[in-house]
Amino acid sequence: MTARLFTLDPLEGFRPKTFSGHKDAVVAAFFSVDGSSIYTVSRDGAVFTWKEKEQEMHSEDEEPIPSTSNDSSLGIRVANTRWGVHKRNYFNQANTKVVCTTFHPASNLLVVGFSTGIFGLWEMPAFSNIHTLSISQEKISSVAINPSGEWLAFGAKKLGQLLVWEWQSESYVLKQQGHYYDMNTLSYAPDGQTIATGGDDGKIKVWSAHSGFCFVTFTEHSAPISSVAFAKHGGVLFSASLDGTVRAYDLVRYRNFRTFTSPSPVQFSCLAVDPSGEVVAAGSTDSYEVFLWSVQTGKLLDVLAGHEGPVCSLAFSPSGANQLASGSWDKTIRLWSVFGRSRAVEPLSVTSDILALAFRPDGNELAVSTLDGQITFFDIHESKQTNVIDGRKDISGGRKADDRVSAANNSSGKSFNSLAYTADGGCLIAGGNSKYVVLYDVREGEGVMIKKFQISENLSLDGTEEFLDNRKVNEAGINVDLIDMRGDESDLEDRMDLSLPGASRGAGDMSIRRYRQEARTKCVRFSPTGRAWAAASTEGLLIYSLDDSVTFDPFDLSIDLTPQSVLEVLDAREYLKALVMAFRLNEKPLIQQVFEAIPSGDIRLITRQLPFIYVPLLLRFVAEHLERTPHIEFDLIWMNTLLMSHGRALRDRSGEYASVLRVVQKALSESEVSISKICDDNSSALAYYLDQSRRSHPEDVKMLET
Repeated sequence: MTARLFTLDPLEGFRPKTFSGHKDAVVAAFFSVDGSSIYTVSRDGAVFTWKEKEQEMHSEDEEPIPSTSNDSSLGIRVANTRWGVHKRNYFNQANTKVVCTTFHPASNLLVVGFSTGIFGLWEMPAFSNIHTLSISQEKISSVAINPSGEWLAFGAKKLGQLLVWEWQSESYVLKQQGHYYDMNTLSYAPDGQTIATGGDDGKIKVWSAHSGFCFVTFTEHSAPISSVAFAKHGGVLFSASLDGTVRAYDLVRYRNFRTFTSPSPVQFSCLAVDPSGEVVAAGSTDSYEVFLWSVQTGKLLDVLAGHEGPVCSLAFSPSGANQLASGSWDKTIRLWSVFGRSRAVEPLSVTSDILALAFRPDGNELAVSTLDGQITFFDIHESKQTNVIDGRKDISGGRKADDRVSAANNSSGKSFNSLAYTADGGCLIAGGNSKYVVLYDVREGEGVMIKKFQISENLSLDGTEEFLDNRKVNEAGINVDLIDMRGDESDLEDRMDLSLPGASRGAGDMSIRRYRQEARTKCVRFSPTGRAWAAASTEGLLIYSLDDSVTFDPFDLSIDLTPQSVLEVLDAREYLKALVMAFRLNEKPLIQQVFEAIPSGDIRLITRQLPFIYVPLLLRFVAEHLERTPHIEFDLIWMNTLLMSHGRALRDRSGEYASVLRVVQKALSESEVSISKICDDNSSALAYYLDQSRRSHPEDVKMLET
């Protein structure tokens, strides 16, 4: 309930000052821009303004401190000031508490976030309310303001919300929300540019793989999402949920256009889509059956029975061999010939419960993960086991707060619950209930671990520490992290537990004593491009990529950018630097002068070293230059080298640079038409000249006379 004033640098005779008088805990304290005022904000909504006490209240022995304008004397003046309460103000927000606050000294703006999801903006020292707005259903856990004082950022921890608000125009700059419970599953679109995720909150979110932003959310499900999958053409997204429905979403109009249900209510735990996109299959946890529906009609086509335990994983053969593989807790894999007349079923047995399975892209091999930490490989055509990887030692690591053995010896209970092949089928990535994701080389049946990725170093998650801290063990020998301290929370809503056992969704069930989240991976998937992979982890959606998506520009703005300096750099034959400087000035005559001065022999080297941020600009310029110049070969060399050097990055962002690629295509097609017309005319002229040369030959003339 008090604030204290300390000095960063030692000051002789200084004693810390205490600011008391609040009736609740002080959330924050701020200096004004000139250091003449201090503002303290408490949880009960009180703002105290502290200023120097009146001069007559000083003792006669004290000498006045001379006022100077430099920083050191300002610090001395603040330290020697006798502070007193100048003014008391109150927010007057009913049934709420102040959770977070920040202050912008340059504009004297005080931003406050409340426990009811309301934030307010006040101008100090007059304490005039600029506006108050409700932006969330839960408490605002953090707030920040940018250096210019124009944008306000708010974070709501419980709902996973991030908001950036421009207070002058009263509009949103950014508004994003993640899954506020665990993320269960993910799937890449066929082009690798979007990712769909499903969580325990019953929501499906579609994210951009390059920007990291969610651009659409589907909320039709009423229970946790167990699996999501894209159709092969990418325009349709399927999802399975524990609410007993499988839904199909149109990603053009962003609507749920099909809902598939079973004859009797069941919970669906897995999902698979036929390579043609016309049949969708889902496995159940309670009836142990696999259901197949037609996407076009929405009718139930077949029910596949035979498993004696919950069906946990499904996969169609990517080769189009009309095979569906299903894995179950009954320690069997079944290969169903779903479209053949024979309806043949090929059972394969393993030594433990199956958690996940995946087809190799060519459809000739099946990888199966089991509860004992092993990955087993089967040849589909011969129905025999080809290799086994014991991954318990690879995935072991990280000691939980209640583990009785060290992290090095804690391999029991470790297993992979998600598998994914690379696009070429040469590597297999696996993730499970550990802080590690492991990449194996499975070519020629080797099964060698290539790399181990650690998905989190957040020590607040259980299972990230290799060694437990003895300082957290109390006198009774109990780890304090295992003690439920929720009853001691300061907020009443945090102390109250209104949920019934088993009545809340998944990880949101707060009725259990164990509430600390673990570092684990629930799903891993490789991008169809083969250049990236994604993991649905405790901390959210993680994307690992070989391509550095951060645009790096090595030329600083401090360079004196003038047309004269560009020409000087060009005369020095520093062609790359001159080209970048010309694009920075964005003057087309200057760009054209630099562009045409570059020797054709240096084009390949310059395009390789050119920062990617200038590649779309240069492509557009070359395409426009090609339409009005006779230097056709010169421009074609530029286009060829640019597309060869940066083609993969342009393809991965084809949607973002679609306009540039259309301009290039238009210029190339027009050049092709004009060149082909010239060639046709030239070939006709050459044929005429050859004919005339034959006529002028003497022998030909005699033959003509005879």
